[in-house]
Amino acid sequence: MSVALVTGSAGLIGSEAVRHFASLGLDVVGIDNDMRKRFFGNEASTAWNVVRLTSDLGDSYTHHDVDIRDRDAVAAIFKRYGKDIAVVIHTAAQPSHDWAVRDPFTDFDVNAGGTLNLLQNVREHCIDAPFIHCSTNKVYGDRPNSLPYQELETRWEIEPGHPYEGGIKEDMSIDACLHSVFGASKVAADVMVQEYGRYFDMKTACFRGGTLTGPAHSATELHGFLAYVMRCNMERRTYRMFGYKGKQVRDAIHSHDVTSAFEAFFRNPRSAAVYNLGGGRHSNTSMLEAFALAQSITGNEMVTEYHEANRVGDHIWWIGSNERFQLDYPDWKQVYDVPMICQEIYEANVGKWTPEA
Repeated sequence: MSVALVTGSAGLIGSEAVRHFASLGLDVVGIDNDMRKRFFGNEASTAWNVVRLTSDLGDSYTHHDVDIRDRDAVAAIFKRYGKDIAVVIHTAAQPSHDWAVRDPFTDFDVNAGGTLNLLQNVREHCIDAPFIHCSTNKVYGDRPNSLPYQELETRWEIEPGHPYEGGIKEDMSIDACLHSVFGASKVAADVMVQEYGRYFDMKTACFRGGTLTGPAHSATELHGFLAYVMRCNMERRTYRMFGYKGKQVRDAIHSHDVTSAFEAFFRNPRSAAVYNLGGGRHSNTSMLEAFALAQSITGNEMVTEYHEANRVGDHIWWIGSNERFQLDYPDWKQVYDVPMICQEIYEANVGKWTPEA
């Protein structure tokens, strides 16, 4: 028996990883206690996805309603499967800048402590299993905001000819900048994943994601940019913009493209690898451009509200470079761009996000 252990298994990337690795013939063990509901309320609950995964995958999927901070419960799962664990995919996290400020202890305990808990269990029970960690571009803090930008009609854009014109690379410093409480907890996790790779010679990767998205996102205001844009447009609710004239830019990568990258690393793992992973130049949008796209898909006018103050640590512009990952894994290819992503989100949710006439 070969087991893929997935944390945050009912979330966007976690559930995509469950399906992807099950399709490869692995038995998948999921860990998810629906903390997203506690973080963001009922509309963000992932309980529906547990039901769907269990129904669709049958005996190929085993779900554990366990908190990654619970050392004894997590250890029991690792002891049960032991060396049958072929890969660990860690997607569970507290993912919001704003929420972290409300409860820094929980944010740090989940993001940093939970990650350490998992790493140590891999070391003790299945040290040869690659450890794939969903990090974030927020480990760079607000350093990207120091880059030279031009203001265009619908977006901010980096000055032509800049070394990062094709996307920000992993050589950007993570030091001496403002991270937000959330960003700091994710830095701690990111560095610990690297350290277990180097110090204990484990196979680990930090994937520093941009905007990870797809139709399985339980979209809410504090997390889930493109899915929340589509949800607001379809439900006719107001989307609140915070700063930068709504021209801030995000690259967006579909959960399918993320998990295919995970598979590439699983098949040929390295030690202490660090990769930016996002839509890059292939798939990116500003907030204003996303609004226009949503309107073109649904025919509904976007209802928006602008607030001058930007969120603390928020990026003016983020387009990441996938160059390092593609050099190591040249067979990996992106499939989705922003219009494809938004269209798929619309089609997947038209039955539940469209008000009855």
